[in-house]
Amino acid sequence: MGFPQRVFSGVQPSGNLHLGNYLGAIKRFVELQARYDCIYCVVDLHAITVWQDPTELPRAIREVAAAFLACGIDPKKHIVFNQSQVAEHAELAWVFNCVARLGWLNRMTQFKEKAGKDRENASVGLYAYPTLMAADILVYRATHVPVGEDQKQHLELSRDIAQKFNKDFGQSIRDKGYGDTFFPLPEPLITGEATRVMSLRDGTKKMSKSDASDQSRINLTDDADAIAQKIRRAKTDPEPLPSEEKGLETRPEADNLVGIYAALTDTTRALVLKQFGNAQFSTFKTALTDAAVAKLGPIAAEMKRLLSDATAIDKVLADGAARAQKLAGETMKAVKDIVGFVHS
Repeated sequence: MGFPQRVFSGVQPSGNLHLGNYLGAIKRFVELQARYDCIYCVVDLHAITVWQDPTELPRAIREVAAAFLACGIDPKKHIVFNQSQVAEHAELAWVFNCVARLGWLNRMTQFKEKAGKDRENASVGLYAYPTLMAADILVYRATHVPVGEDQKQHLELSRDIAQKFNKDFGQSIRDKGYGDTFFPLPEPLITGEATRVMSLRDGTKKMSKSDASDQSRINLTDDADAIAQKIRRAKTDPEPLPSEEKGLETRPEADNLVGIYAALTDTTRALVLKQFGNAQFSTFKTALTDAAVAKLGPIAAEMKRLLSDATAIDKVLADGAARAQKLAGETMKAVKDIVGFVHS
């Protein structure tokens, strides 16, 4: 059966939203609004898979919501909400825990990276994170998911879960009148430059809010002076920029900065190198600073304005949650029918 074209994605409220979150996710969310019905979620249930200070978490949730709005997501035409307000996410995740296989979860590389050597002390939530992610997507029967390269494995697991549910309950799906297939197999949307933004201090590591050095990232709330200083101090190498992309292959810091500039200016690495090939980094960093300030300055100002009125942000989240719950409730009612639960 055909499914309505629908996009779902989310951002964790873990504090210090940065350039990587913007270029790798939120910028793309904004662009997809023109082509799809979009559901964008502040994934606070995912956030608590590692410890979050309960006094800080509300601020972090509102900060992500403010970033969505400041970057240009329209909460009237699309849906913006926080995950914990729609109980069906957790409810469907439990059903998927019973569909997913242990071997599938054991192959998830991100758990191994996040849990580190002290794996026995990691939360069960961190381990089962991918089944909740599958529920996030499939509770809306979303067909497309904008993801970074590091989340692609989790999306593949979502497809495996959807496929196994459709197969395991195929007869029930047909008997209950839901057609031949209940869940779609969501497709990844991985497009554009800088889908994976790296640290300004080490081009081999992803830009992260957990990095001890604030100089490693550009925060969405940084002012023009802070942006200029961080770009000026960004690690480079002594050679001028190459004139062709092949010249970036063994130069991770150069590749990262060129990719960031390309993404900020909606162009390609090839065109950036055509313009700046053989230029010194000092010249290129000036242009990169101008581009970053022009793009991020208005976002920071609007986020500051929005965050000054928590009540207004909470209303956007509540309105979005009510609309999301209507869709999620329909899916969950059908899932209960298909699985064989007795319900009202």
